[in-house]
Amino acid sequence: MYLVQSDVYKIAPRLPQVTGEEDGGVLRGARSSSAPQLARPPAGSHRSSLVPVPEQASAMILLWSCLLVAVVGILGTATPQPGNSSLHRLTGQLLQQYHKEVRPVYNWAEATTVYLDLCIHAVLDVDVQNQKLKTSVWYREVWNDEFLSWNSSLFDEIQEISLPLSALWAPDIIINEFVDVERSPDLPYVYVNSSGTIRNHKPIQVVSACSLQTYAFPFDIQNCSFTFNSILHTVEDIDLDFLRNREDIENDKKTFLNDSEWQLLSVSSTYLIRQSSAGDFAQIQFNVVIRRCPLAYVVSLLIPSIFLMLVDLGSFYLPPNCRARIVFKTNVLVGYTVFRVNMSDEVPRSAGCTSLIGVFFTVCMALLVLSLSKSILLIKFLYEEQHSEQERPLMCFRGDSDADESRLYLSAPCAEATESPVRQEHRVPSDTLKDFWFQLQSINNSLRTRDQVYQKEVEWLSILYHFDQLLFRIYLAVLGLYTVTLCSLWALWSRI
Repeated sequence: MYLVQSDVYKIAPRLPQVTGEEDGGVLRGARSSSAPQLARPPAGSHRSSLVPVPEQASAMILLWSCLLVAVVGILGTATPQPGNSSLHRLTGQLLQQYHKEVRPVYNWAEATTVYLDLCIHAVLDVDVQNQKLKTSVWYREVWNDEFLSWNSSLFDEIQEISLPLSALWAPDIIINEFVDVERSPDLPYVYVNSSGTIRNHKPIQVVSACSLQTYAFPFDIQNCSFTFNSILHTVEDIDLDFLRNREDIENDKKTFLNDSEWQLLSVSSTYLIRQSSAGDFAQIQFNVVIRRCPLAYVVSLLIPSIFLMLVDLGSFYLPPNCRARIVFKTNVLVGYTVFRVNMSDEVPRSAGCTSLIGVFFTVCMALLVLSLSKSILLIKFLYEEQHSEQERPLMCFRGDSDADESRLYLSAPCAEATESPVRQEHRVPSDTLKDFWFQLQSINNSLRTRDQVYQKEVEWLSILYHFDQLLFRIYLAVLGLYTVTLCSLWALWSRI
């Protein structure tokens, strides 16, 4: 190795110096000498020249070079390339010649078994009018892919990896009761273990068709089913099975949110084969049984309606011919109508089934209208009878007085021509007595007419009293039957 001369003086400042005359000889004999002599450059010369380096300086330079190489090697080892990782090599090996269009079995006659599981997370909406149930479920499906297995000892003991679902074969499992677009978060990856088992777990918002019965509202219990099956593959290609035990699925309520209007009772499951012209298809059906929490409806709907009926029952204690009864019942009817309008949104409406509380409201309103109509007719009949009674005595008095005047006028000339003056003197008191007699007869006729009217009024009142008692008993029977039915439904609801 050689260094510039100016640097040599810095490394070995104490080396012996030589004269300028010996410069050429020294330099020429430097290669053959065992102890090389370093020459000082001539005066006035500024050019550099290469000179031999001592052994100590050469060793230090060699040491620093080795350290630099070691540091570069360490840095290169600390940043491995992605292509050299075991996970990258395993993923490339699995997907390099994988075809997702082919069912992943080596023997095409062997069926691929898909294991299903379902957990109900929440009941989001129950649309009785459109017969729809909206739920949030956690759906899990597991199947075996024979083309995605590997020896974990060759890949740093990797037992499980995540792969994109879009690059793999997946079973075409659907829910038959779907009536809307499936809404679920986009989860693009699935887990695959070394034996080829694929686990696909995802949450789904299911809007399904369900036959909702609201007869026992608000103590109703609904049973809706979710039926899973392959849309194209028969049971010879894709078979279904349960991922968990059926008892565990039925009693699993850990993930269900109980702070909503509905409570989860059970999730029963069955396996069946559906036969059709296209072949036999494997199906798994989950029956979700839920019930409504009735306390809010009891406080806001049932108790006020029962109070209104009790107030209407109190109107039967008023006299039937009392006009205040009509005003009272009219006010009750108006209040009942306003209550029904305000509560119309609370009561579910269905074209195929009418709730028991709706029937009760209709019957009570019909009885209320019937009782009010009866009171109106009674007042009308009584008013007509009293009006005719007031006119008849006047007609009688007016008819008697006219007859008396005509009789007196016709008999006056004859009496004057035939009777003597003595008889005419005695005729005046007899005419007065006849007048009085006719008046008594008129009064008697008036009293008899009034008595007849009173008898008719009594008969009408008697009939209406009996009709009132009949309505009252029907009212009590309906109210009692309705109360007993609601209590029985509540008791059955509590036992489930």
